[in-house]
Amino acid sequence: MIDLNRIKEVLVSKKKTQVWLSEQLGKDVRTVSSWCTNRRQPSIELLYQISVLLEVDIKDLLNSTK
Repeated sequence: MIDLNRIKEVLVSKKKTQVWLSEQLGKDVRTVSSWCTNRRQPSIELLYQISVLLEVDIKDLLNSTK
């Protein structure tokens, strides 16, 4: 499986938890956990909301293809 997102790494760097993110988004913590382990991917709209909450560029949440 390819790691498409870096949500877990950015959460750690911002000293935030998966529980915090799930509460901010109104999502189940298991859903956020599946994003952090790259078992599932959030929609583009959710990825944008996550970038706003974490105050990072949306590109920082994605692994580079280069």
